[in-house]
Amino acid sequence: MTWLMRMARWARHPPSPGRVKLVFVVIALCVAIYGIEQIWGWPDWLTPNAVKVRLPK
Repeated sequence: MTWLMRMARWARHPPSPGRVKLVFVVIALCVAIYGIEQIWGWPDWLTPNAVKVRLPK
């Protein structure tokens, strides 16, 4: 029901062209990062090392 109310509000008051461009730029950036990661893979230096944490008794 919430989504229907939100869609009705957007239909009555559509977002500005600047907001639409911003959303498309963010989506394009996410797709570009995903594509780069799929082509070249995840670098080893960005993978966190497993650290053993000892809690005090």
